[in-house]
Amino acid sequence: MLNARSVLVTGSNRGIGLELIRQLLGKSKRPEWVFATCRDPEGPRGQELKGLAAKHHEMKIVPLEATDPSSIQAAATEVTETLQGAGLNLLINNAAIARLSTLESETPEDMSELYKNNTIGPMLVTKAFLPLLRKASQKSPQKGMSCSKAAIVNVSSEGGSITNVLMWDLGHFISYRCSKAALNMLTRCQSLGYSEDEILCIALHPGWVQTDMGSSEAPLTVDASVRAILKTLGHLSEKDNGTFVNWEGSAVPW
Repeated sequence: MLNARSVLVTGSNRGIGLELIRQLLGKSKRPEWVFATCRDPEGPRGQELKGLAAKHHEMKIVPLEATDPSSIQAAATEVTETLQGAGLNLLINNAAIARLSTLESETPEDMSELYKNNTIGPMLVTKAFLPLLRKASQKSPQKGMSCSKAAIVNVSSEGGSITNVLMWDLGHFISYRCSKAALNMLTRCQSLGYSEDEILCIALHPGWVQTDMGSSEAPLTVDASVRAILKTLGHLSEKDNGTFVNWEGSAVPW
């Protein structure tokens, strides 16, 4: 069972990110701190987050632009001050963008922008919050690895699986697929690099979900996807470190 004292979710103003915040706050034993980050909390897309924050003292909205190092550092400083010496147990790198493209229409500009958001962003965010994750791991009495102790969850996609290339017939999304395949490799590297710190690192496919990015035709509701994701995160341990799993915890081929 997931029992993280503190959780941070990027891209939390809509879709899966917003539902993660909502369900974390709805748990009977909710985290002491839920950090909801997004690019523009003051914008129209930040209103639902503000509504949640007004009802839950455990929730803190933190501005974070995942492609801007100074914004990331400012967010890390704010979270560090809020935690007052405690560590961060769970970092969910959820912020991402997608662009419809084919091999013919793909451009260097779009490819660069998607890598910047979907691959480089999670790398920079993780680096900034690594001291807090290490602190959480060191202070935890738990043995081994878990998402309740210290973990990095990179929200990926089976669309980035080189084996499966999910839903090619529905959309080629070249830059999106490439950026998620690269995120998967980053996850593997993180799992090796942070194993001595006992920080669990996972790439997670949330399913094809009914969100702005996923479309209304998707078979999974946001509620069902996130409910299963939180259940899966509660079961992961060191044997899962560096793996690619779906919302139900089943292995996804690289």
